Amino acid sequence: MDMMKIGILQAGRTPPELRQRHGDYDELYKHMLAGRGFEFDTYPVLEGVFPSGPEAADGWLITGSRYSAYEPHEWIAPLEEFLRQAYGAGVPVIGVCFGHQILAQALGGKVEKFDGGWSVGAVDYELEGVPEKRTIMAWHQDQVVKLPHGAEVRGSSAHCKYAMLAYGDRAISVQPHPEFSAQFVKDLIEARRDVLPAEIATEALGTLGRELNSVYLADQFEAFFKENRNKSGAASGAKA
Repeated sequence: MDMMKIGILQAGRTPPELRQRHGDYDELYKHMLAGRGFEFDTYPVLEGVFPSGPEAADGWLITGSRYSAYEPHEWIAPLEEFLRQAYGAGVPVIGVCFGHQILAQALGGKVEKFDGGWSVGAVDYELEGVPEKRTIMAWHQDQVVKLPHGAEVRGSSAHCKYAMLAYGDRAISVQPHPEFSAQFVKDLIEARRDVLPAEIATEALGTLGRELNSVYLADQFEAFFKENRNKSGAASGAKA
């Protein structure tokens, strides 16, 4: 069976003190989607390294980042343009956290620092068509606050109204981090105590013993990438 090639658009790096134990961000996704018929190429877009074009892979996955989608980094505008090209070409795109936000921004939505503050740790999400809430790791302060044209809300939390979006059969995106384990978040809290408010860190640490449903999103990512689709843009009802 031919492997499906997924291009990872890496927009951030794990802190150096976590990298030896957990790997870099692209490796977290490779681990999450291991054994599902994918092979991966990584493009560190935060360093200005971009694919030759949308057809360089069968699907694209945009990682999280410590940077904000609205910050004036040199690589932000080229990334937005690449995402518009991939979206227009009908090559499936999945965005996670920063990836969720930059995709929405590229397609005409708005992202800003949420006035409700941080969401960190194990968080419950209500998903369309799923009777029970799913618990997935979160780590963000920015949020999508205005939807782009064509986006449908497929999930939310008490803290985040637009936590999961679908764009027909062309793209899906999620605010939480299904690639994060409890141990990774624990270590990340320690590494980021210079930016994370102490009370948020304490509260988040208290959630880390909860059972996670991250594999649910891994299943959704696999199904979305492998979905039969044509490049005309006809939506087929893929759900985040």
